[in-house]
Amino acid sequence: MAQTFDVCIRGAGIVGRTLALLLARERLRVALVAAPRAESSQADVRAYALNTNSKQLLESLRTWPDAPFATAVKHMEVHGDVDGSVHFDAGAQGVEALAWIVDVPALEQRLAEAVRYQPQVEVVDSPVQAPLTAICEGRASATRAEFGVDFDVTPYGQHAIATRLRCELPHGQVARQWFSPLGILALLPLEGADGHSVAVVWSVAQADAAHWQSTDEATFTQALSEISQGSLGQLQLQGPRMVWPLQQAVAKRWCGPFPGTTEARTPTSWVLAGDAAHNVHPLAGQGLNIGLADVQALSRILQARGDWRSTGDLKLLRRYERERKAGLAPLGLAMDGLQQLFTRPEAPVQALRNWGLRSFERSGLLKDWTARQAMGLPR
Repeated sequence: MAQTFDVCIRGAGIVGRTLALLLARERLRVALVAAPRAESSQADVRAYALNTNSKQLLESLRTWPDAPFATAVKHMEVHGDVDGSVHFDAGAQGVEALAWIVDVPALEQRLAEAVRYQPQVEVVDSPVQAPLTAICEGRASATRAEFGVDFDVTPYGQHAIATRLRCELPHGQVARQWFSPLGILALLPLEGADGHSVAVVWSVAQADAAHWQSTDEATFTQALSEISQGSLGQLQLQGPRMVWPLQQAVAKRWCGPFPGTTEARTPTSWVLAGDAAHNVHPLAGQGLNIGLADVQALSRILQARGDWRSTGDLKLLRRYERERKAGLAPLGLAMDGLQQLFTRPEAPVQALRNWGLRSFERSGLLKDWTARQAMGLPR
């Protein structure tokens, strides 16, 4: 007898696998569509900043990476292009860490292992029929385009460059960020409390991206050293340079009836989650946190639906859409506003943004509220 499924998930990245495990924990039968990956000789240098909520979610699924693949951030420094700066401290917030910098390959491996040993999840090569199809294919989702969902994209005219550095000085569990005329640079601590390695996320003008991707190591590391004011001593490139364009985007619809099934006896539906539904600028490191919050909300709503309701019930899916759009809107506006503010070269704007950083540093309750928001903690 053919296997029947409650949910078909298209996309087996971090968001798709996390959703599969969450739904399987609720005894739903899940088909996870994993497209074959092309072999790459380049190391994956990506790292994500995950907040407390994301850490607790992944720990509940027993997929949190081992040390030193998840480094706690004890302090955070944000520097403007003149003299404005903001500092956050985990101790002052009464928390273990402001965030954790997680190695992407290590997290993907833990999730893949968990899926492999979860009997409620079957990994398949192509989509199968189910009452609900969850689309977790990322920003370039082919299924979203196939279903005719408008994806409202605002290009930033910037590219992100990601790589790894070996530093002369230990990072001290400090996440550092600089807003400079050469772009927005983040150095994120790796390899545990005493580590000397950092993940780099450097947002540069689109016109400069090819140059910084291909220039020699000495020129590249010298530019990073100048932007970071030599805070970590001599820098040595430790991996390839990955580059991708930056944008803000949101899908106009996050759910709907499956195309061509309006007359079916059991209606089927689709829903978006993660980067297939939205993209934000990486300057605050919230992209994956938002995606994991998506699947957490979707799983919770499906869990509470009652046995008599289908997983493809559009009333439930629209409830998810409203909840997540409401949660995304203020963060998206904030990220877009900061990106626009710190890419303007005019002197009055420069003075305004550095005054704003200094004022925010002294703001007390506002600063604390912002820190807890970013950490995924109750306000």
